[in-house]
Parts: sequence; C-alpha cells; structure tokens
Amino acid sequence: MMSRVARRLAGPALMGLALLVAGCENSSNPELHRFAGPIFGTGFHVTVAGDLDVDEVASLKQASVEALDKVDWQMSTYKDTSELSKLNQAPLDTPITLSDGLAQVLAESQDIGRRSEGAFDITVGPAVNLWGFGPDERLDKAPSDAQIAQALEKVDHLALELDGNTVIKRKPVYADLSGIAKGYGVDRVADVLEANGIENYLVEVGGEIRVKGEKPGHKPWRIAIEAPKSFERSVQRIIDPGNAAVATSGDYRNYFEQDGVRYSHTIDPRTGRPIQHSLASVTVITPDCASADAWATALNVLGAEKAMAIARRENIAAYFIVKTDDGFKQSWSPAFAPYLKDAPATGDTKPAGESSV
Repeated sequence: MMSRVARRLAGPALMGLALLVAGCENSSNPELHRFAGPIFGTGFHVTVAGDLDVDEVASLKQASVEALDKVDWQMSTYKDTSELSKLNQAPLDTPITLSDGLAQVLAESQDIGRRSEGAFDITVGPAVNLWGFGPDERLDKAPSDAQIAQALEKVDHLALELDGNTVIKRKPVYADLSGIAKGYGVDRVADVLEANGIENYLVEVGGEIRVKGEKPGHKPWRIAIEAPKSFERSVQRIIDPGNAAVATSGDYRNYFEQDGVRYSHTIDPRTGRPIQHSLASVTVITPDCASADAWATALNVLGAEKAMAIARRENIAAYFIVKTDDGFKQSWSPAFAPYLKDAPATGDTKPAGESSV
C-alpha cells in the first residue's frame, strides 16, 4: 500500500533533471555505481563513486532499503501499525515514548514551524484532506468556509508537547510528516553510505537530494533546478551544492480548478486554504535534507516577499522563481549566492543579462 509519507509531494521533483545532470554523462564510467527501488509511494535513487565490487554495491543497497523501511515504519500514516499512526490514535493527555527517529523529526518540525511563523505545520492534514489533496478523491469544488473553520480546529502542531523522547497530545490533532520525512529518509541513507566508508555519493528520494564529495575525474555533483512549467520538464538553473542537501517546493503541477480559479495543493496551515501568491517555486540548500525538505515547504507557503525576509533572518540558502506578467523572475537569499557561480552578492534582483523564462 502506498505510504502517505510521500503521497503528497511537496512540489516539483528534482529527481529526473538532477540525475540527468549529476551522472548520466558518465553512465559508462566503471567507478560510478547506481541502485534504486520503490519507497514511500515514490522511489529512491543512489549513485556512489568509488572502486566497489558487485557484492559491495548489493550490500549498500540492502542497508539503504532497510534504513528507508525503518523510516516508513516510523512515519507512515498509511500503515495502521506504524509508530506515527499509533501516536495519532493515542488518547489525549497520555505520555507516549517515541523512537529517537520520530522524536527527532517531530522536534525539527516544531522548530521550523516556530521559525517560519506557522507556515510549516505537521498537523495541517485535516485541511489538506478537506481540499482533496490527501488520500481521498479529488474535489470538483472548493469546501465551504464552515468546513475550513472546522478543519482548522484540528491544526496545531504545538498541541504535541514534546520533551525528549516523550510526547503528550493535548488536542485531537493528526500529524502527517510528508513535508519532512522524505528528506529525513535521504539523510538516513547518507548515514548508511558514510558508515560504510563512502565519501562520494548522490542520494535522492522522491525529488529530495543530498550530495557529498565528487564524481570521478574530480567533477562536482551538479543539480538542476526545474523550470516551473506545468506540461514539460526543462532546466531553469544548474547549481553546485557541494556537500549539502537540496529540496524544491512548488505549486504548478498539483492543483484543481473551479470557475476559472486555480487551487494549489499547498495549503497554508494558518488559513486552511490553498496558497494564492506569485511564488511558483522555492529551492533550499541546507546541510541535511530533512530541514531542506521542510524549509522548502514553509517558504513556498509564505510567498516571495515574506519568504525572502525569513530566509534572510534565518540565514537560509533559498532560490525563488516568481510568476510575473512577462514570465518568471528569479531571486535568491544572500546565503544562496555562493551556489550560483555567476550571481552577484545580493540576490534581490534578476542577474544582469538573464531573460525571463
């Protein structure tokens, strides 16, 4: 059964373009080894560089699958017996002991929720489901104001009181980690690789990516940011993230329309309604993929102006593609500039000589 961890993808996948740019030109290189498989209702892809034999690659794949299966067991809302499902089913005001992994993800989710001023909230599920972007069938019309208000009563990530590995649920909230669990899974695969002495790799799960080291020939892993076009895939920009993680969130592929109004799949947990602003896509680079995953979602909810302000305040490397009457405009936070070789130090304006898409 498909895991809800990845059923609602946060936005445009970097996967296809990233793998094309990062490795396919060296597909015949004997020092590059790849393995892949299904997970979270999507898939994972790993590329490692090094002198490995067939058995060593098979062992890395097995250990990676086991790490991802563990994350799925901890954080799936499709599995009734998962750790997260048991938390969602637990009675109020009762201390629940969590695994280290789930406790870590809940803590990071709440931290980013606070720092993003409520734009990231793991209990937004009731509002997402109301708008037809959960596991149920899509809607053909928008819900009523009364239905939205009722759903918002169940959105409050701070109702999960976390103290170390113990959590107490103070309100009947429903936690859904689809905005951070894929990134966390990427980090756990990276841990597996590094524990086995692998220092040069690219890991991707459902479009979230983490890279380290370099490809054969001392070439960097290069990642493509996808242009925000609904019906085709093309490259907007190429970046060299170094040893870091990359995640993108956008609203241009998953939506429905009613009476000429387009409703995005990204729901603002503060309003219970789809986002309605000109920000088409956000790409975030952080040291770990869980935080990149969550911050990309949070900044996408906020819209370009507020997202830029918070990215500056929190020193987050973020790249924005904004819809305009003439196409798309690019901007970035100061922390993102080092990843753009031709970028000026400040990122509030479009680079000189670059045209709109």
